[in-house]
Amino acid sequence: MFLASTKSWYLERVVYFIAGLFSLVGVSLGTFVSPWWYLLNLLVGVNLVVFSTVGFCPMAILLNKLGFEPKVKD
Repeated sequence: MFLASTKSWYLERVVYFIAGLFSLVGVSLGTFVSPWWYLLNLLVGVNLVVFSTVGFCPMAILLNKLGFEPKVKD
């Protein structure tokens, strides 16, 4: 079993936290307000796939400018 470190809020951890939060909000709003809100989940999923394959993530860029550092630097 793999357990990620929870000692600090590094960039990747915050990106995953925000993605999970947006997914929960999208499902909730899609269920209770309008099915169009499920598109938020689609956008989150596409962004996670692009981030993991290409390395580009607008949220990561914003968070880096706000002072969050990546866990491992190249």
